[in-house]
Amino acid sequence: MKKRKKKEASPQLTEEHLLKVLLGARRPVGFDELENVFAPGRSIRKDLKRLLGSLVEKGRVTQLRNKRFGITKEMNLITGTLWCTRSGNGFVIPDSEGGKDIFVSSRNMGSAVHGDRVTVRLDRYFRGKPEGKIIRINERKSNIIIGFTKFYNNNLYILPEDARYNIEYCVKGTVNTDISSGRLVVAEVTAFPGEKVEPQCRISKVLGDLTSVSSIGKFIEYKHSLPRRFTRAAEEDSRAAAARTGLTGRTDLRDLKFVTIDGEHAKDFDDAVCVERTKDGFILYVAIADVSHYVHKGSSLDREAFKRGTSVYFPDRAIPMLPKVLSTGICSLNPLEDRLTVTAKLRFNSRGMITGSSFHPCVIRSAMRLTYSAVEKAVIENDKRARKKLDAVLGGLTDMAELAGLISKAREERGSIDFDLPEPEVILDIKGGVKSILRARRLFSHRIIEEFMIAANESVANLFVSKNIPALFRIHEPPEKEKLKDFERLLQGLGVGYKKTGSPRALQEVLGNVSGTNYEFIVNRVLLRSMKQARYFARNRGHYGLSSESYLHFTSPIRRYPDLVCHRVLKGILSGNGPAYSEEELAAMANHLSERERLIMEAERELEDRIRILYMKDKVGEIFDGVISHVTSFGFFVELTDVFVEGLVLLSSLEDDYYHYQEERFRIIGRRTKKSYRIGDAAKIKVVLSDVESKRLHFELA
Repeated sequence: MKKRKKKEASPQLTEEHLLKVLLGARRPVGFDELENVFAPGRSIRKDLKRLLGSLVEKGRVTQLRNKRFGITKEMNLITGTLWCTRSGNGFVIPDSEGGKDIFVSSRNMGSAVHGDRVTVRLDRYFRGKPEGKIIRINERKSNIIIGFTKFYNNNLYILPEDARYNIEYCVKGTVNTDISSGRLVVAEVTAFPGEKVEPQCRISKVLGDLTSVSSIGKFIEYKHSLPRRFTRAAEEDSRAAAARTGLTGRTDLRDLKFVTIDGEHAKDFDDAVCVERTKDGFILYVAIADVSHYVHKGSSLDREAFKRGTSVYFPDRAIPMLPKVLSTGICSLNPLEDRLTVTAKLRFNSRGMITGSSFHPCVIRSAMRLTYSAVEKAVIENDKRARKKLDAVLGGLTDMAELAGLISKAREERGSIDFDLPEPEVILDIKGGVKSILRARRLFSHRIIEEFMIAANESVANLFVSKNIPALFRIHEPPEKEKLKDFERLLQGLGVGYKKTGSPRALQEVLGNVSGTNYEFIVNRVLLRSMKQARYFARNRGHYGLSSESYLHFTSPIRRYPDLVCHRVLKGILSGNGPAYSEEELAAMANHLSERERLIMEAERELEDRIRILYMKDKVGEIFDGVISHVTSFGFFVELTDVFVEGLVLLSSLEDDYYHYQEERFRIIGRRTKKSYRIGDAAKIKVVLSDVESKRLHFELA
């Protein structure tokens, strides 16, 4: 007796065909109707449900209350991520590229909370800006909250420490009898807003006081749901990957004197560089760790790396994107060890203009592991002792410095904006405590590596554009006109000239004009805040800030997933195997990776802020000099001169007059005395409050 063959789903049942049917219907369509279109007379419910679920999750299709499905865009609906403000209002950042953020008032928020993926209905435009109402929560950001305990009518509640979560959660289940009000805890949400009479949670961990860098780091991990360990499958994959060989079929560059130049505490070395002088100019080799040789697309290790998106760096440790056996082991370009790379060979003329490029899978051997400070002393400061230590590679370093200067000048001439904003450098003592917080010096040796990496990234991007190949491009769109008008008003108030073209070149001229003045830091900072955030996109749209026609990330595949994707696309071209990803795959990846980048930047920034507050905890009552860095309706922020710390002077602490806020002039002014406080003014302050848990650092004028 012959076995009956199982009925297979129609070959037309794909996401793209499903979208075509929904578009062709010109109205929302029911599940049964769709099933009848694709497979009349037989059941395909399981496959159809799976595909519809995938399209709903991606935001391309929306399920209505009447159980019908429609194209999201056609119904004036937009999917995106909700970002709330302390006021209770919020903005939905669209999943679709190029869309404007949609304002959502607190009354139109429904039961959504900060970080949720939602569908919003576009209701109107107010002064040219879109406003809407949330109609569906597609995915909750996390089921973990961190907050403070509070007893009310013998019931225990959790008040989220992040004011953007404007909701109290009732604690259910067993509660430690020793717990008191005001304790900082981690809780698991058991009922989200809207699911029961009141949101509910269960306490999973009581955190200690935030009295050390380590305890603050653990707090940040929980708050932002950062991964604390790799899956067992990813660890097994990484051990197997580390054993792979691959020297055959590669260009051997082990005779060239490559060096790595990084910070003192770096342990994972993505890039090594080498420069050769020619009759017409220079040849620059930028060798990047060939992570794609070890991390295969679709493996458990690859899925884990994609989920993480990027490595996270704390002052005392790192949370790597890849297990250490790869990140600091076989993938890291450690000195005097053979390593597999994808190398960009770039030719420059004597004016620093690129004249040609090629890309090759290679094997290299780094001659030396250098630090920025060592290179600065030897090449820029001509320190004899430092030069003697680096004698074996000194000639190459001198050529690198010359080439970097030429590239930098050429990039400046085309209008690339070069921000000069110092980063905080946290100095720890031997016990892990905060010894000092300094402004990290930006050295010329930093610029050497920056210029070489930008050149390599642009060259790879130009190759993809010339072949019309989709990839994860790094795009940066021009700032909004309103933001530039605010910046212009600041410059007018400071008496700084500005050509109102809105071009990168004009903005770079402004930065050049204020360089070395008291306004340098403030102008750089306000201009940076006026800019849109760069993001990933499956097609090239240029990079405004760099004044670059095409740009992407290629040079850090150990710590950034988009760079790993770029390597796979590039190697697909070099091998002739064709595109490694479809444009649809890349578009979905771009959304996720841009979102991960935003989250991790927020986590790292919050960590820095709380560490600064911790450092000031034993300095309450002390006097410091500073500069007003930001003015708001409730006070102004002062950036200290000797310590890289910023705190708030509340309007309520100014007792000599009634002050009001003049937003258009970036100042507050006394009604009677006409005394004003504006951005850029010097200020002498006294520290009056330093509370790490509530993230408050308050000053008063001394």
